[in-house]
Amino acid sequence: MRSIRAAALAAVATLSLLASGCGSTDDPAPTGSGGTTADQGPKVVASTSWVGAFAKAAGVTDVTVIAPANVQHPPDYDPKPSDLAAVANADYILFAEFDGFAPRLKDAAGGGGQLVPVQLENTPGAIRSEVTRLAGLFGTSTAADTWLTTFDAEYGKLSDQVKAALPDPAPVAVSQLFVGYWGEFAGLTIAGTYGPQPVTPGQLADLTTKKPTLVLANAHLPGANPDISGATRVDIVNYPGEDLDLLGVFRTNTERLAAALAP
Repeated sequence: MRSIRAAALAAVATLSLLASGCGSTDDPAPTGSGGTTADQGPKVVASTSWVGAFAKAAGVTDVTVIAPANVQHPPDYDPKPSDLAAVANADYILFAEFDGFAPRLKDAAGGGGQLVPVQLENTPGAIRSEVTRLAGLFGTSTAADTWLTTFDAEYGKLSDQVKAALPDPAPVAVSQLFVGYWGEFAGLTIAGTYGPQPVTPGQLADLTTKKPTLVLANAHLPGANPDISGATRVDIVNYPGEDLDLLGVFRTNTERLAAALAP
């Protein structure tokens, strides 16, 4: 009788964790379409809000995120046992290979849910490829196609908005390695990149000789972005807020880039 009672209590605790999820209201991107519904489709556990946003774009409505959305650098998050409890009841466990706690997710899965690595890059080609792949896995292709149609239209509109703000001549830009592709979104040619390792004095000198007037900095690695005299810094985000709205990332970066390019 005690073992039955203990098992029941454990099940209640696990359901409570799944209902509460993980995350924070302190989001790096504006709030988008809101939360998720836990009644339909597969149960997905995502390592971070970026991974979770890809799952949501693919049509999944039940997504639990391990690393809270307000963590500065989510791959470095140290999950608590209560965080990992959600993995036990997941149909799919999604993660990026560069997530430092990915091995712990794999251990927590214990051969239960299917482990799915996700290739993260906020470019139209990568987003379309991964969202389509995930939707095929989840059986949510119709929802994914609808989202991708909206994304294509919104991406074009936001990209045009930034490009319209470009002065003539366009600024010389340098970028942190992991956000360099935002240059194409903004219509910028990236003259040089830095990272992922800390910038050395020699590398800083080399970047300075390019005389940049704009630095695309990685907002999730604040200590890794150099200060270059005469250059305006734009903190670029890749991770969405707890609403898992991937388009919110593009809106935030559009606002920041347009503001930096304004006279």
